[in-house]
Order: sequence, then C-alpha cells, then structure tokens
Amino acid sequence: MLGLVLVLLILWIIGGIAGIMLKGLLWLFWVSLVLFVITAVFGFVRGLFSGKRS
Repeated sequence: MLGLVLVLLILWIIGGIAGIMLKGLLWLFWVSLVLFVITAVFGFVRGLFSGKRS
C-alpha cells in the first residue's frame, strides 16, 4: 500500500511540474496539487490506523 501511495505522489508531482512548464496547462498543476494533497492525507490516515498499538 505504501508503494502505491508513493507512486501516486510521484505521478502527481510530475503532473504538477508539467502543468507549470507547458503553457496553457496551468489547470493540470492545480488538479495535481489537489490530488497530491488528497493522496497524502489518505496515506497518512491509513498509516495511522494500520499501525500496531502499544
């Protein structure tokens, strides 16, 4: 699961960079930013509740 979250985060970063670099694709940057935040929060919450309690 951690691997999937990391791959998605990397893809969102690449999409955001492409959105900034290519003229007319600024919307791609914003979409990538939103998806990055959603994925990061999902991964963080998932990690909180999947850990062993001590």
